[in-house]
Amino acid sequence: MKTRDQLIDDLLTLAFAEDVGDGDATTLSTIPADEMGKQQLIVKEPGILAGVEIAKKVFDKFDPSLKMTVFINDGAQVKPGDIAFVVEGPVRSLLQTERIMLNIMQRMSGVATMTSKYQSRLDGLHTKVLDTRKTTPGMRLLEKEAVKIGGGSNHRIGLFDMILIKDNHVDFAGGIPQAVAAAKKWCADNNKDLQIELEVRNTHEIDQALEAGVDRIMLDNFTPAQTAEAVKHIRKYVADEAALKADSHKHSGADVEIESSGGITLDTLREYGECGVDFISVGALTHSVKGLDMSFKAC
Repeated sequence: MKTRDQLIDDLLTLAFAEDVGDGDATTLSTIPADEMGKQQLIVKEPGILAGVEIAKKVFDKFDPSLKMTVFINDGAQVKPGDIAFVVEGPVRSLLQTERIMLNIMQRMSGVATMTSKYQSRLDGLHTKVLDTRKTTPGMRLLEKEAVKIGGGSNHRIGLFDMILIKDNHVDFAGGIPQAVAAAKKWCADNNKDLQIELEVRNTHEIDQALEAGVDRIMLDNFTPAQTAEAVKHIRKYVADEAALKADSHKHSGADVEIESSGGITLDTLREYGECGVDFISVGALTHSVKGLDMSFKAC
């Protein structure tokens, strides 16, 4: 499997191929090859800055002679007029990297800003907001990094680093006990140490999940009232199991995490957090984001 840096390099290779191709015709025809200059990244609306470290990779990959001076780092709260960084070097290189850098910076900063808004609604609670796999194709690693920069947490990166058993898996496997047992056997047979999460739709499925010994339970499309009852039910099971820890054949329940998911908005987020869940997954962090406005201008 490719490393993070390799995947980012692949993304930048594709970005240059689709945008620059065999050369920026406008820039190459109007700007002398030896022309040197300087451009600055100007923030145009308030938010959380993200993508500075990736911008460095953009410039370095296209032209290592470009020199970048950073004034504001990833994760900082920014306002209109802030100068995040200045880049100097061949003008041809500055102009050919401008749009790719801006596309990445604006997208990542938009995700970080959105995440910060959601996580701030949970201030004072232990609940963390999670991203999902509802990401832009090819941009997942960067969007998930932006979620962390904005103060959120990552769910699984892809299909490979966690087992998440949903209703279709359960139906095809023949039931929750069968699906969880098969997942545990597969992990053992393939020497995989993966967390197992199960999506549930009612109390009966919660009981099955607890008996099967999953690591995390996802409460899918539960109302706040149903969520509060489910959390009490799961916590009671955990306490009861702890009292029976001498029975080594029973799952202790001590590490069972609880996640809420499904149609949770910025307006309802706090209510779900107050139910005592550990995580709330929100697809809107990455699939419904407006890029943070910024520009890259000569200075």
